[in-house]
Amino acid sequence: MDTFVRDRLPQAQLLPDMRFDLPELQFPAQLNLVEELLDKAADKGFANRPLLRSSRITLTYADVRDRVDRICRVLTEDHGLVPGNRVLLRGGNSIAMSLAWLAVVKAGLIAVATMPLLRARELADIIDKAQPVLALCDIKLIDELELARKDRPVLGAVIPFNTLDAPGSLAVLSSQKDGGVAPCNTAADDVALMAFTSGTTGKPKAALHTHRDVMAACEAWPRHVLRATPDDIVVGSPPLAFTFGLGGLLIFPMWAGASVYFPDAPYSPESMVRTINEIGATICYTAPTFYRQMAPFAREHGVGKLRISVSAGEGLPDATRQLWKQASGIEMLDGIGATEMFHIFISSAASDVRPGAVGKVVPGYIAKVVDDEGREVPRGTIGKLAVKGPTGCKYLDDPRQANYVKDGWNYPGDAFMQDDDGYFFYQARADDMIITAGYNVGGPEVEDALLRHPAVAECGVIGKPDEERGMIVKAFCVLKAGHAADAAMVKALQDHVKASIAPFKYPREIEFVASLPRTETGKLQRFRLRSA
Repeated sequence: MDTFVRDRLPQAQLLPDMRFDLPELQFPAQLNLVEELLDKAADKGFANRPLLRSSRITLTYADVRDRVDRICRVLTEDHGLVPGNRVLLRGGNSIAMSLAWLAVVKAGLIAVATMPLLRARELADIIDKAQPVLALCDIKLIDELELARKDRPVLGAVIPFNTLDAPGSLAVLSSQKDGGVAPCNTAADDVALMAFTSGTTGKPKAALHTHRDVMAACEAWPRHVLRATPDDIVVGSPPLAFTFGLGGLLIFPMWAGASVYFPDAPYSPESMVRTINEIGATICYTAPTFYRQMAPFAREHGVGKLRISVSAGEGLPDATRQLWKQASGIEMLDGIGATEMFHIFISSAASDVRPGAVGKVVPGYIAKVVDDEGREVPRGTIGKLAVKGPTGCKYLDDPRQANYVKDGWNYPGDAFMQDDDGYFFYQARADDMIITAGYNVGGPEVEDALLRHPAVAECGVIGKPDEERGMIVKAFCVLKAGHAADAAMVKALQDHVKASIAPFKYPREIEFVASLPRTETGKLQRFRLRSA
């Protein structure tokens, strides 16, 4: 067994306290998550139900198991990979990417999925950190990876996928193998995946998740809040390389016996609405900005059988929630999670929504709002969020572990307020709180107010250093077509904010821009706005 990752786990005193105090969170010492979700699907009556769909093919749970087993043999028999080896995965959302991920984990290897838009320099950093011995890569994305692996002999081979007939492709190699592979007898605390943070604050970190972490995540938010059924058809835009996408578009549907539809090309707002209608999708995952852009098309074409709209990845402005509800008739299911925690830990079902709130803590987790010393603050007071549960932060060989985990609590880096009924209200990333003339201002609250103005398409708000006030509120706004970016518009937006929320929160400076810097997952990169 390759112990590279296990040898680089955080020291015991820096690990989070883990909670498994619900019956459904009790797991055996030996656990393979793909065995649980895929191999045992037949025992649950799912074998002949659809799992992975596209415009060209639909694979049942039994079909997927057979293909996954064949890929496992390529990895272990042809390339001699052993449990604990890292395998880099590079591809967009597709059936081929899903099969590759499942095979890697079933074989006891560690999946290191990477965002499709990463360039050679960024991929090189990941290779240096993760030390993958083999890569499975979409043939269309292979050039940047080949550049990255130069002078990095640890990455011994790159096998292309998403091509059916190229010699040496994963499809050809696996077609020559038999199925019927037994899952690797992994321990519950063996690492199954390495998820690189999406970089809203700069240099990414490698978060590790075990087989038990992933199964525990299935028994938390999906069981108690999402409540998907085997009849659900899931669509969405978050990349499978992002834990929001991996959970929503592969792991959680498998746990429920549902199916996932992957498009032939990345979604646009219009094509997402069209696809929802054409295939009868019932659950959709995407980021708030995308829902906002989808709203006009939903209003025009309807949303067919869609019953659940999940928003996560960044804060959900209430203006966006209401815009989508007016367009689709669906109350958004909001949630906050973290790459370090694998998935959502604060959320509420649509029937329990409270205006402006993300929701309540998901069963299996506990959370509190604390001051800088870790003391819980009175309800109604803004502070830092601290969380414990059946998942937690484990960085690979990174001194920043001590910043995320303190006294056993996970600190996701968000500023929140909790009301007397236990609802959590997102304020900002903790480092995005704006302190101006002694007042605390959350940038997302100002963004929400600006988004309610009919001229504003998108916006981002930061604190700008100021000698007199310490900081001032500054907004970067993308205007809708037909609106002039002039002094009159600045005043109109400032007056609008003053009339919407406390006047001291208005943006004293507004800059009009053509677009906002975002990560591949849609998160606003405020650190880039601050350095602009």
